Amino acid sequence: MRAGFVGLGAMGVGMARNLHKKGLLAAVWNRTASKATALAAELRVAAPATLAELASGVDVVVSCVSADADLIEVTHALAPGLKSGALMLDCSTVSSETARQAAELLAPRGVEFLDCPVSGGVEGARDGTLAIMAGGAPAAFERARPVLEALGRTIAHFGPVGSGAAAKATNQIMCAGIIEAVAEAMAFARAQGLPLPILIDTLGKGAGSSWYFVHRAPNMARGAYPAGFRVRLHAKDLGICHDMAARFGVQLPVVERMLAEYAELVARGYGDEDISATFRLKEELFERTNIMGAPALRPPPRTS
Repeated sequence: MRAGFVGLGAMGVGMARNLHKKGLLAAVWNRTASKATALAAELRVAAPATLAELASGVDVVVSCVSADADLIEVTHALAPGLKSGALMLDCSTVSSETARQAAELLAPRGVEFLDCPVSGGVEGARDGTLAIMAGGAPAAFERARPVLEALGRTIAHFGPVGSGAAAKATNQIMCAGIIEAVAEAMAFARAQGLPLPILIDTLGKGAGSSWYFVHRAPNMARGAYPAGFRVRLHAKDLGICHDMAARFGVQLPVVERMLAEYAELVARGYGDEDISATFRLKEELFERTNIMGAPALRPPPRTS
């Protein structure tokens, strides 16, 4: 099976590399062409000038783009080159409605579409340990399995097209609550004068631990937020969750609260930092005053 990869962002580069390790990668494409040509030269694969050209030379296309509009644009551009019987596996985070729209664009050409969003951060993309949530026809899912197994460790089929996107939206709501709780807890601990590296090591083995705590609390201790999952991208994802819930006439408090916090971070110029930058807002609560109204405790120095 020859695979083409579209979208060489923070996640996509690692995913493309893992397809190459399994001998599946034949071509790469990126909107910024220099990224594609550099990776293609390194991995000794093709870097076609157009998406239609990439599509014509592969059996499966894997895409990982930033937004719903990007997916529809990419799908339109791929369609003329895709052969009947080909697969398109989209690993982007988009709405279920957008996933179904992409599938409808490809169906007349005999191309099966699966929405296959992923979770696990840049670390999971790099290490091939992503959790993958798939929606699409069962037979297409089974055909896609060798490609998905090159990208992730946990692979689940949730139902028809759009089901993977709904599962990812569920994940993004959970992530919002967890990262907010971690940021509040770390701000509290810092105000108490606790040694944060020791705290992270200890609580990382306790009942309240999570992937985000283990991997992102160190950002908070250092006061540095290198982009793993950017604030503006999670805000985009939570906007999708907001819209999907609104169809039921529902507002989700965690989603609404985090959208407001992310809007504040973006307004301050932190939109391209990792979402652990939420800690910036939480520590400000304790820098002003402690919970009894007295001056806050002097926090311990940041770790380097």
